[in-house]
Amino acid sequence: MKKLILTTAALALTAGMAMADTVRMGTEGAYPPYNFINDAGEVDGFERELGDELCKRAELTCEWVTNEWDSIIPNLVSGNYDTIIAGMSITAERDEVIDFTQNYTQPDPSAYMALSMDADIAGGVIAAQTNTIQAAFIASSGATLVEFATPDETIAAVRNGEADAVLADKAYLSPIAQENADLMLMEQEELIGGGVGMGVRESDGEMKAKFDAAIQSMKDDGTLNALLAKWEIGPGF
Repeated sequence: MKKLILTTAALALTAGMAMADTVRMGTEGAYPPYNFINDAGEVDGFERELGDELCKRAELTCEWVTNEWDSIIPNLVSGNYDTIIAGMSITAERDEVIDFTQNYTQPDPSAYMALSMDADIAGGVIAAQTNTIQAAFIASSGATLVEFATPDETIAAVRNGEADAVLADKAYLSPIAQENADLMLMEQEELIGGGVGMGVRESDGEMKAKFDAAIQSMKDDGTLNALLAKWEIGPGF
């Protein structure tokens, strides 16, 4: 009986350790090329490939969870997943609520996209996704901000005349402009934010350290630069 109890306890401990090594990776799934849902209904894109490699190097088992952008930080804090890996730029305001790993992208230029190169981006109506660095930038400028819950809605706002232009990451807008003759990128760009990193709860210092080490190893061996080039996410390290 004693041996059985000890065996059961050991199995419980092993199970607990296994559970501790399973990390739920929270992403939006609607912001290509960073993250999107493919035809098979699975999370895909730069951050899916990056996240899987980071978990492999950190010896962690990953599960992918999708969440709408406007509640992605509250749901991390509430424990619905363990990380945010969703094209989230590192900012001082966000860092007051959650913690960040080191950046895995350089600051990506934000670009304006409109129906005409004559669009008024200085004093007109500019669309941006809610709770993004672009929305904060527009709000502090002379333009009028109109916010939408999803990236697709910001593009639709330009097309239907609700906005003169949209401001978003250039890596997101460039393929759209290339595929749609009626939409064009404007020459003016904005450099906002401190690059993109993984968001974690402030209490998860050990997990943050593991991902920091994994990101650094990918920088050191060139793997991260190769992924950045593959997905056309901007300059490497």
